[in-house]
Amino acid sequence: MGLFSFIKNAGEKVFGVGKAEAKEKTEAAANTKAAADELKTKEAGARKLEETIKDLKLEVEDLKIQIDDDMATVTGQAHDQSTKEKVVLVIGNTNGIASVDDQMSVEHAEPEAQFHTVIKGDTLGKIAKKYYGNAMKYPLIFDANKPMLTDPDKIYPGQVLRIPSLS
Repeated sequence: MGLFSFIKNAGEKVFGVGKAEAKEKTEAAANTKAAADELKTKEAGARKLEETIKDLKLEVEDLKIQIDDDMATVTGQAHDQSTKEKVVLVIGNTNGIASVDDQMSVEHAEPEAQFHTVIKGDTLGKIAKKYYGNAMKYPLIFDANKPMLTDPDKIYPGQVLRIPSLS
């Protein structure tokens, strides 16, 4: 027993299971076009994310985002740690993105925040109670997640939030 890896979609081409050559060429052309369309979609998605980050007024010099399957890689120089973390959250909280490879640098260093994944029944107050011991400190979490959050009552399960340190 163990882990076995396979080359996706290679079986039919390698073993030629009952396909006429003309049909194979037609399918290969369609697959090439589909791959090109998918690449354009990923590039368009990356450009849209870059625009969103700029629209949110998150300062990142030379911002570049690349999407490969469900992983996004982000590079550039963020103004500060808070901005860097917000950029990662904007990208990671996007439908279809499962992970973010953060390769950004920071111009003005500051302590890193913790991250919290919202679960059903969470409120900013409950989250503040968990991290700070005081539910009334929820505005700190709300402010730390602006401009992505516009209302402290509008969070959703699966969303990842910044939890800044109290110091």
